[in-house]
Amino acid sequence: MRVKVLSRNPDDYVRETKLDLQRVPRNYDPALHPFEVPREYTRALNATKLERVFAKPFLSSLDGHRDGVNCMTKHPKSLSTVLSGACDGEVKIWNLTRRQCVRTIQAHEGFVRGMCARFCGTSFFTVGDDKTVKQWKMESPEYGEEEEPIHTILGKTVYTGIDHHWKEPVFATCGHQVDIWDEQRTSPKCSLTWGFDSISSVKFNPIETYLLGSCASDRNIVLYDMRKSTPLKKVILNMRTNTLCWNPMEAFIFTAANEDYNLYTFDMRFLESPVMVHMDHVSAVLDVDYSPTGKEFVSASFDKSIRIFPVDKGHSREVYHTKRMQHVITVKWTSDNKYILCGSDEMNIRLWKANASEKLGVLAPREKAAMNYNQKLKEKFQFHPQIRRIAQHRHLPKSIYCQIKEQRIMREARRRKELNRRKHSKPGSVPFVSERKKHIVAVVK
Repeated sequence: MRVKVLSRNPDDYVRETKLDLQRVPRNYDPALHPFEVPREYTRALNATKLERVFAKPFLSSLDGHRDGVNCMTKHPKSLSTVLSGACDGEVKIWNLTRRQCVRTIQAHEGFVRGMCARFCGTSFFTVGDDKTVKQWKMESPEYGEEEEPIHTILGKTVYTGIDHHWKEPVFATCGHQVDIWDEQRTSPKCSLTWGFDSISSVKFNPIETYLLGSCASDRNIVLYDMRKSTPLKKVILNMRTNTLCWNPMEAFIFTAANEDYNLYTFDMRFLESPVMVHMDHVSAVLDVDYSPTGKEFVSASFDKSIRIFPVDKGHSREVYHTKRMQHVITVKWTSDNKYILCGSDEMNIRLWKANASEKLGVLAPREKAAMNYNQKLKEKFQFHPQIRRIAQHRHLPKSIYCQIKEQRIMREARRRKELNRRKHSKPGSVPFVSERKKHIVAVVK
């Protein structure tokens, strides 16, 4: 007869002295860890709560302008340099590390309508209400030297926007039409027009550098090819587009900021319907700028807030606002993907963190490992109701909160009206129109 006996070796679990650590047996087989998921869920919940606790995105405000900030541009080579133009014709160059103005230029009479830096970073261009295009040195003038532009081009009409080519000494201006200029000449190389309305903004494609897009006040977004003397195609929307921005990673994707409170991401090959409609703002969207990674963009709105949208999502992941911030006119995402700058009506430029709860400064290796672990936990449990509710909750100003509620009621009323009309009409006479196609009037080639 065979008898099975439990036998334990005291050396495996008994301490030799009182000062010894307790020996705990541990099996690394994941199937034998029944509490691993609940434990990780608790950690993910705590990590999400802590993320909201430490979400303090506002860093500082750059004061000094005496009128509303109308436009901004980044230095192509220096991360710490940013340029801003105001409604009183003043241009300021800022040092972001010291957070102070290093140079002030009285560039134009009236508004500074647009700014852009040369691709090498040695000079920058401004356009204003005084019908001039001026090129300025990036460095401050020597002692005793006067602050004067390198070149001045006097135009026939007011220029409303300017953008520089990413590789060649060529820039484009817009106003009554889109003009392509060579830096060495005082007359445009070619003029492109399609229709007779004023054009509010023009942008070069950062990848396919001979392509450019413009927005006109007759609700058009027009695409041009610099190698041809005629425009390529245009898409007409329900309402006017204020500006557009090209994706720096995908040559054919661009996002347009519209007056109907939405942003539209288009694929320039298929303009019949947008790739994504981004809906969260409660007033006209005035500016948009992509992050260097091309995965997100930031938008500035008349509703006194800025929002960060993922490219493939219809709703924003973050909304930034302060009590004193008024209508935000211009916004820029810095080239290191860490900060956002916005210029608003009340003469301030504000500096924000792109990731609201990110810790600035040097991180210890253990700290970095813990943050990466927490990030993975949040991604793993992001669809659990409690975690999702905490991660998505944002405090909003009362005005925006009330407008969101009002718009929700209006949207519901429109949907109910359409359902009733479909119910009481002949089958098939009221077609289903997707949200993406609702806002497109026509595409002209």
